[in-house]
Order: sequence, then structure tokens, then C-alpha cells
Amino acid sequence: MSFVRTKTFGIAAAVMLTVSASQAFAASLDEIKAKGTMIVATEDSYKPFEYVENGKPMGLDHELLALLRKETPFKIDQQIIPWTGLLAGVATGKYDVALTAAVITPERVQSLAFTMPIADATQYYVVRADESRIKSVADLAGRTVGVQSGGASYAALADLEPTLAKTNGKLGKVVQYTSLPEAYQDLANGRLDYVINGVVNLVSLTKDQPKRFRMGEAVGAPTYAAWAVAKGNDSLLAYLDAFMAKVRASGELYALQEKWLGRAFKDMPATASK
Repeated sequence: MSFVRTKTFGIAAAVMLTVSASQAFAASLDEIKAKGTMIVATEDSYKPFEYVENGKPMGLDHELLALLRKETPFKIDQQIIPWTGLLAGVATGKYDVALTAAVITPERVQSLAFTMPIADATQYYVVRADESRIKSVADLAGRTVGVQSGGASYAALADLEPTLAKTNGKLGKVVQYTSLPEAYQDLANGRLDYVINGVVNLVSLTKDQPKRFRMGEAVGAPTYAAWAVAKGNDSLLAYLDAFMAKVRASGELYALQEKWLGRAFKDMPATASK
């Protein structure tokens, strides 16, 4: 049995548990209005979407949050936390919204509902700038890869594995990380051969550090990133979608994409699907 399939079984079991938990504890829009506070969780190290620099929250999602605060009749309590536990915290009702660029995956839609996408999130690979052995996806066969534990880069392995098999290649050793900056450091130090992450993140990485890293090709199918609420929390999802539709129509979302992501994604679908 392959690495990906073995791990997917565990993910599916965990998802079944979080679905029932989310239905029991997720706060509806009316409940949020009644208590006067919505709790949102954002990641602490996910440049250029969400990160902290010199003690100040930065990134696309933080600026979108500032726009959302102007719209809501209730207070928004933001909690900046590590990636691990963020989505599970929303699925179980600890947080009302995952206000993060969460990539929409088949596993995640079983316990979460996603807003209109905020960015393209197709997964690509990145290598060291001086890497001469890897020129295409086929060259990834048998090599050591770094991915984020429970993240979209890990999910992309399910697409990469059969792609490599077409040329008689196999997935190499997979190393999972809590934070992708740790994986980039190991890549630079030679402990990894390549790292998988979303197109936006890798464009930012290679732009900031062109002498250390070089971006490769897509390793997965086209995907998108969006905010998330617990599955079944339709009223809150509709409220957030109305906000997203407004900032799309006004052009504010696209201006922020240009600022933080380097380009505007005006051809994104209007609904989240996977």
C-alpha cells in the first residue's frame, strides 16, 4: 500500500469525528450576533497570506480582516496561532472562522465549508537554485520531499504519485513539517531535494530569495484557497460569501492580491468546490 493511501485512511477517520463535532458546537450567525463576538483564527507563519513581522500582523488575510471589521455589527476576536490545530479548531467550534488561505481539498470539505476563493493555490515544487538534477516533475522520482503535515502540499502527493508512475517513477521519502519555513531551511541545507507548496507562496519565496531557491512545475491539479467555517454552518458561510462578493465587485480583493501576491486572480470561480 502506498504512503499516500495509508495516510489518507487516517485522515478520513479523523474527518468523520470532526464532522459530528462541528455540527454540535459551531456557532451560527445568529448566535454570533447574540453574543456579540466572532472568533477567527489566522496562521502565524504563512507568507504572504498571514505572518508576523516585528510584532505586527502582515499579509493579504490581515488586510481582508480589516475590511471585514468595517462591515460586521459584532466584534471580531482574532487569534493568531500555529497551523496545527487551526482547521480542526474550526471544525469542532473552538473558532468560528479559519481566516486563513486554506487550500480546498477533498478531505477538508468533509468537515469544513469554504467561502469564495481568495487566491489560486495550485501546488508546485521548489528546489535549491543550484539544483541541476531536477528539471521536471519526472525528475522528482525517488527524491526526498518536504510537505506541511495535514496541509495541501501533503494532499498534493496523491496527484504526484500516479504522475510519477506514468514514467515508472515512485514517490521518495516524505518528511512532514509543522511549518513550511522549516522545510525551506532543510531544503537549503541539503536535507531535502524539494518542497511542495502553493504557487503564491513559492512565487513569494523565490522572489525574496532567488539565489537560494528556484520554482519548478505544478505537481497537482488546479486548486484554490479560501476561508472556512464548520460544515453545515450555512448562515455564517453566506454572510462571509456576501462580503467576498462585495470586495470582488469593488475591486478591493484584486488590489490586495496585486499588493501581496504579485498578481490578481480575476478568473477564480465564484463558489468553492473540490
